[in-house]
Amino acid sequence: MNKNIFYAICIAVIAMSCGRGSESNQMSVSDVALSEVEDQKATSLSNILELNKSVTGIAATDTSSVVSSLQDSILNSGGPGNIDWDKKIIKTAHVTLELKDYNAYNSSLHNKLKGYGAYIAQEQQTESDDQIANNITMKVPVDKFDDLMNSLGGNDIKVLEKTISAQDVTGEVVDTKSRIEAKKEVRARYLELLKQAKSMEEILQVQNEINDIQVDIESATGRVNYLTHSSAYSTINLRYYQFLNGVTSKDIEPGFLTNVSEAFKTGASVITNLILFFISIWPLVIAAIFIIVYHYQPTKMRNRIFIG
Repeated sequence: MNKNIFYAICIAVIAMSCGRGSESNQMSVSDVALSEVEDQKATSLSNILELNKSVTGIAATDTSSVVSSLQDSILNSGGPGNIDWDKKIIKTAHVTLELKDYNAYNSSLHNKLKGYGAYIAQEQQTESDDQIANNITMKVPVDKFDDLMNSLGGNDIKVLEKTISAQDVTGEVVDTKSRIEAKKEVRARYLELLKQAKSMEEILQVQNEINDIQVDIESATGRVNYLTHSSAYSTINLRYYQFLNGVTSKDIEPGFLTNVSEAFKTGASVITNLILFFISIWPLVIAAIFIIVYHYQPTKMRNRIFIG
């Protein structure tokens, strides 16, 4: 009996020692696995860093991904910090005047433009038996716009039309300038990438991107310059004329009988054109008549036509 208890105690001790050994083995295995995972993480991190370095140096094969990422990161970054919020307003006026002394008004207008800092962008003078007229497009500094507009009228001058329109382009100018600065930053990044390119294919691809960005910058710069100039100088489209040889505006406006006569002339012209059109296609007309006549003839008559 005592031997059996002794053997049982020995077996229990051996079992406990084996269990502890297995636990220690398991712990050692888990420690090894954990260390391997940490090593893999470190290796992955180093690989990512190396990949980023290679992408920066255009060592990666997909250069288009670098291009898109650069553009998105810079263009969406908000643009330049210094924004010019000065008002940019384009003013345009249309004025029509009826004069009694064309020559005096024409000389006076040309002489006083310099005093307002204005200049003539376009001028067209016409003269006929019943009137002499001039169409002028003037550019005037925006701060002198109202003064020049008020000076266009006067005694013996009938204002037939006077319209003024204004367009605020401040937002467009600010947005375009921001885009230009962002594009310049993208171009600078590409120039750095171009220095680090390792193959001719990479050089050509980056150079093409630089060329496209340069075109966009020049186009946007031209747009900003145009809007800036248009807002700095307002436009006045002026037409003034004088009737000659005792003709008045009532004589110029056509009456009822004149309109009726013009309508008859227009109708006659339409009929004449139709007749000339049918004459020009006479072979088609004859062929159409023959086909219609042949279609409605009896069968015997058709045979006679072809046989005879």
